[in-house]
Amino acid sequence: MAKDAAINARHYDVIVAPHITEKATLLSEHNAVVFKVAQDASKPQIKAAIEAIYNVKVAAVNTLVQKGKTKRWKGKPYRRSDVKKAVVTLAQGQSIDVTSGV
Repeated sequence: MAKDAAINARHYDVIVAPHITEKATLLSEHNAVVFKVAQDASKPQIKAAIEAIYNVKVAAVNTLVQKGKTKRWKGKPYRRSDVKKAVVTLAQGQSIDVTSGV
C-alpha cells in the first residue's frame, strides 16, 4: 500500500493546476483540457498522471513553455517565472470537470 501512496504523490507533483482561461475553455469543445505542469515533466509522465488522477483515457499530450514577462514594480524591473503548460486531448467520450476539486 505504501507503493501506491508514493505513485500518487508523484502524480500530484507533475500536475500543478488546471489552467482556466477563455482560450482553454474554447479547447474543451475539441475534448482538450489545459494544465500547468512541472518544468521537468515529460509527456509520458503527464499522460500517466492525468490518467491516474482523473481516471480517463488520454489520446495526446502537447506541451509548451510560456516564457515569463519582464515587468516593473515601483520602477524596479523583475521577471515573472516561466510556466510549462500541457494541452491534454482526451479520448472520445471522456471528460474532465476542472471546476471540481480532486
